[in-house]
Amino acid sequence: MKRILIVEDDSAFMVMLEAWLRKKGFDTETSMTVAEAKAKLRNSEFSIVLTDMRLPDEDGISLLEWINGNVPETPVIIMTGYADIQNAVKCMKMGASDYITKPVDPESLLEKIMETGKEKPGKPERKQRTEPSEPGNTDYIEGRSKASERLYKMIRLVSPTNISVLIRGASGTGKEHVAKLIHRESSRKDKPFVAVDCGAIPKDLAGSEFFGHKKGSFTGAINDKKGAFLEADGGTLFLDEVGNLSYDVQVQLLRAIQERKIKPIGTNTEIDVDIRLIAATNENLEDAIRKGDFREDLYHRLNGFTLDVPELKDQKEDIMSYARFFLKKANRELGKEVKDFDTAAEQAIIGYGWPGNIRELQNTVLRSTLLASGDYIGMEELPDEITGHSGEQGNQAKIGIQVRHENDEETYRLKNRDEEKNAIARALESAEGNKSKAAKLLGIDRKTLYNKLKLYDME
Repeated sequence: MKRILIVEDDSAFMVMLEAWLRKKGFDTETSMTVAEAKAKLRNSEFSIVLTDMRLPDEDGISLLEWINGNVPETPVIIMTGYADIQNAVKCMKMGASDYITKPVDPESLLEKIMETGKEKPGKPERKQRTEPSEPGNTDYIEGRSKASERLYKMIRLVSPTNISVLIRGASGTGKEHVAKLIHRESSRKDKPFVAVDCGAIPKDLAGSEFFGHKKGSFTGAINDKKGAFLEADGGTLFLDEVGNLSYDVQVQLLRAIQERKIKPIGTNTEIDVDIRLIAATNENLEDAIRKGDFREDLYHRLNGFTLDVPELKDQKEDIMSYARFFLKKANRELGKEVKDFDTAAEQAIIGYGWPGNIRELQNTVLRSTLLASGDYIGMEELPDEITGHSGEQGNQAKIGIQVRHENDEETYRLKNRDEEKNAIARALESAEGNKSKAAKLLGIDRKTLYNKLKLYDME
């Protein structure tokens, strides 16, 4: 039976919550202060701590910090009002298992308690999954690495709110995908999602792109234009690479965001707009502010909540899951039925640094699927930069080109003299006689290849 410590200073709500949890089969204890909660946690073990954010002596953050230092194996669920959402975010970043807003929905709380119990640190009960989850529409995949889990936890936290979000991440990490997911999981999901590439807007057309114009208001205005703010009305406006906006355009944008009113070019009428704002950047906007290239007041309007998208190199556990997901998409797009990656190719892919992140991986898998002539993608189908710079682990895999048994299900490393000669011959054939390329395929340098050729009298 799970033991839950309820930390809440509203006695009426505490009694009601305790009675409901006991009815659901939980053993509960209560505290009305942080000090009392600490005393109970010192003397007893609890499956979960359910604590309010605001308490008479200290707050939920202080209690969470104490738990992290003294009983870190105890999961914490934060209860908070909507006005304290930023503190709930802080608690999640500090390691809280989950949060729930007041007024508390009992069934939602029960679901969170059961899920938190499964993920209790030190006693994992979560079912292992070989593949990340795929939603019904199969247009994205959710990783299971720690970096991915942190990201999606934050996405689920902020999505139901109307807080503006600033998404930071390197090029190719999938910032627009994150923005779309936030929109999809928000109350605005049935309204428009409008993306604007801020780096592609000419300075003299920015006003029209954002706020629209009337026909004939300037040279080239041959029709009325709504503009991004009106197109996104009721929904989400996504400003991609917002750091590329000129200073003058930032001024115009700031006013519209502050007042939630826009005035199309060529009109004297202000129009109210209702949008949820999400921005993305691969630049350091704090540095841009210090240099005078980005307005600090605009930055604070955009940065209600920050999401940092991890680079692919920090999601090693997810790389092959992503690669196989992209392989399925590539098969559908190209009308092919490539089954998987062979062992050498898999190790090379995992060992590569992926400077272009998810975008580079997707493009690589698409290209390799197109080139594949058999059931498996091998080293021959991968780009040179991957087969040649995949690190020690990948090189060790490549030095013995993989050979498949007749049942095409099992692979093994080449070990003896005859197998090594055969591997070299296959590499030379794949490289059309180019010894440098053959050496890369084998994971050895050119000099070593020449020595092998001389040793085996293959010159």
